[in-house]
Amino acid sequence: MQLQIEYPDSLPDLLQTTRPQFEAEARMAMAVKLFERQRLSSGLAARLAGVSRVQFLLDLHRYGVPMIDLDETELCADVQHA
Repeated sequence: MQLQIEYPDSLPDLLQTTRPQFEAEARMAMAVKLFERQRLSSGLAARLAGVSRVQFLLDLHRYGVPMIDLDETELCADVQHA
């Protein structure tokens, strides 16, 4: 499927980027936000962004999103079940 988003022609120039770079950044930003909200797995988010899962996970820091977001209780439970 395909999603089309309208944006001003001048937007990539304002952001000092090319159109393909802007569109890739927009796809990545959407994928990161859906991953952060736990709506998508890292694998599906990576597919949406058009990158490998490993690259997606490595790029999360650029958006201030942790790879693993567990609170203390969840982390303790994971350690006990390991």
